[in-house]
Amino acid sequence: MNAIFLSEDSLLDNKWLIAPTRKEWLIQAISNPIELLVDHAHCERKAAGFAMQLMFRYLSEPGLSEVLSPLIREELEHYERVVRLLKRRGRTLFPLAAPPYGAALAKIVRKSEPRRMLDSFLVAGLIEARSHERMSLLSKHSPEKDLRNLYSDLLASEEKHASIYWKLAKDRYELEIVRARLKTLSENESEILSKLHPYPRMHS
Repeated sequence: MNAIFLSEDSLLDNKWLIAPTRKEWLIQAISNPIELLVDHAHCERKAAGFAMQLMFRYLSEPGLSEVLSPLIREELEHYERVVRLLKRRGRTLFPLAAPPYGAALAKIVRKSEPRRMLDSFLVAGLIEARSHERMSLLSKHSPEKDLRNLYSDLLASEEKHASIYWKLAKDRYELEIVRARLKTLSENESEILSKLHPYPRMHS
C-alpha cells in the first residue's frame, strides 16, 4: 500500500501522509462493516462541524466562507448518504467511543494566531487525505458491492476537500512554512495511528 502524495493543489506529487495504512486496519474494517459505517457517518458530521467552526472563528477572513460553505454542504450530503445506507440495512446511528485520533491531532494545533489558522487548515487536510486513502482501500477490498460503490463514489470529494485545505493554507502563508509544518503534523498523525485501536473506526 502506498502513501498519498499531493502537489500544491492536488493529492498527487508532494508527500501528504508519512505512512500508509496498515493491513491490520483493513482487515479490522472490512470485518465490521456496520460499526465502520456508523463511525463514518459521525466523521462526516464532525467534518462539517469543524468547517463551520472555522467559518465562525475567521468570520472576516477574505474568501474563506465562500470556500467552506459548499464543503460543509457536501460533508452533510455524505453524512445523509451513509445514514440512508444504514437504514437500508435496517440499522440506525448509535453512539460510538471515538478513537484518540481527532483529539490527539487537535492538541497539536498551536493556540496563537496566525499559527492556529495554519495548523487548523493542515490538520483538516490531513484527516481528509487519510480518509481518501482508507476509502480507496475499502473501495477495492470490501466484499460487499454497495460498500465498494459508496467508498468509490466519495473518493473524488475526499481528494477535493484535502486540496481545498491545502490551498487555503498556501494562499495565506509562505510555501516553505506550510511544507515544514505539514511535515511535522504528518509525522504526528502517523504516530497517532501507529497503534491499532481495539475497535473499527475510519481513523483508528
